[in-house]
Amino acid sequence: MSSRVPVLLSSSSVFPEPTAAAFELAATTGYDGIEVMVWTDAVSQDAGALKGLADHYDMPVLSVHAPCLLVTQRVWSPDPWERLRRAAQLAETLGAPTVVVHPPFSWQRDYAKNFAAGLAKIQAQHPDLAFAIENMFPVKMAGRWFVPYTPGWDPTETGFDAYTLDLSHCAASRINALGMADKMGAGLKHVHLGDGTGEGRDEHLVPGRGNQPCAELLRSLSARGFTGSVALEVSTRKAASRAVRVADLQESLDFARRHLAPAEKATPAITRG
Repeated sequence: MSSRVPVLLSSSSVFPEPTAAAFELAATTGYDGIEVMVWTDAVSQDAGALKGLADHYDMPVLSVHAPCLLVTQRVWSPDPWERLRRAAQLAETLGAPTVVVHPPFSWQRDYAKNFAAGLAKIQAQHPDLAFAIENMFPVKMAGRWFVPYTPGWDPTETGFDAYTLDLSHCAASRINALGMADKMGAGLKHVHLGDGTGEGRDEHLVPGRGNQPCAELLRSLSARGFTGSVALEVSTRKAASRAVRVADLQESLDFARRHLAPAEKATPAITRG
């Protein structure tokens, strides 16, 4: 690996190509591993298929994103607890140390009411996994802002043991990622690297193409004692061709590696006399 921190490719970054393509493109461009976004693609739900891809491409799965999106509310089960349990089992089977979890939607009242206690129970059943709760963002509809999460989009307001910092979500929330990282403190276990312009929507731009302090955040991780992984979660769904998609993924990886690399120690000058 080119840096101490593993740089992963989220399988969501190759959409609309399937999960299998993420392994191929990650291997082609030189990523350290994969974050599997569990969604409606059957391969993303299948431990055997994922292990086969990981072995074939020599590309380990190092993070599993639980099916928390609107479009994945019936993946595996309509019960959010069952989905989270299945995600944990998948991560353990694949040897992935991290499960990314969203805060409950506001309409998931029972799930939200018992979220902290239920999460602690699952954590006790899977002590070697980090269930990293992700910062989200408010949504603007019909000219009005609302928060579709309970108790809110900022998980640090509730307090959890582990967090995923998503920089694109910071942009959509119009906050600074460095400040959110400070709030997460020692609980920062995983990073979703992307960018945004602060236009009030989730853009997942290639890092460096928005206004979030992506480079500064990456450079700060060592001093924060960060021992997790960084997953590139960028949108390439509008790429004009596969070549353009590959170029975006390569640019994202190069950006991450460049700013994660430790500063070279200056060589002391030799005085002759």
